[in-house]
Amino acid sequence: MPQNISLLDILDIALITFVLYNVLLLIKDTPAAQIIKGFLILFIFSFISNWIGLRTINWLIKGLMAMLVVAIPIIFQPELRNILLKMGKGGFLTNFPLFPREEESKKWEAVINGIVMVAPMLSAEKIGSLIVLERDVGLQDILETGISLNSDFSSELLYSIFLPNSPLHDGAVIIRNNRIAGANCILPLTKRTDIKKSLGTRHRAAIGLSEISDALVIVISEEKGTISVAIDGRLTRPLRPELLKKFLQNLYRPKRSIIIYNIPKKGKL
Repeated sequence: MPQNISLLDILDIALITFVLYNVLLLIKDTPAAQIIKGFLILFIFSFISNWIGLRTINWLIKGLMAMLVVAIPIIFQPELRNILLKMGKGGFLTNFPLFPREEESKKWEAVINGIVMVAPMLSAEKIGSLIVLERDVGLQDILETGISLNSDFSSELLYSIFLPNSPLHDGAVIIRNNRIAGANCILPLTKRTDIKKSLGTRHRAAIGLSEISDALVIVISEEKGTISVAIDGRLTRPLRPELLKKFLQNLYRPKRSIIIYNIPKKGKL
């Protein structure tokens, strides 16, 4: 006999949906979103292996998932802390939109042209710069180390941020979609020991971020004014504006991989 659904049941489901929705909003722009995808893939493999009778594989996957359950508080420590902080500050409820947001049109051509125009200007004046282009892996945790701008992209704004007299010139600018999400952000330094000592902190920070995310990081040297690009833990330099434009065009072309031009995976950079 099916039970009647009461008003409390509806309220219970609504509250759970509301909480899960806000949690997903908090982690959607962080590496935790990719980790959750990994959990889902493991769950699917476990179901398939159990269904077709692969007992050994199913036993290994279940053992791995059991260990991951213990490791979840450690893996998601930054996200759990962020959720608790949001709840403590009363900001948890502000993520629930009253009206659905329309998807922004991605004007990547303007972003690409703007970066290609600004980079040589900064290079000619030897103004040290770090420009981060976010891809699939969210950089919300990196963005929170700096100043949030959430501004429409413009080459003038990008150039002015890195001027020596600007209060935001230190650190990195993060570009998310077609907007300047933040500035003065701190990037993690690489721990590699095979990097030339001539490379400064900016280059090491660019490589460090590219090792833990799929972001593309543009570096402009303060000493020589050279333009470099770090991606997947690799650094290529110097780059001419036309080659930089090819990197960016390949980066944002849907379902296309980035073309890397003779960049060594190991050895001295």
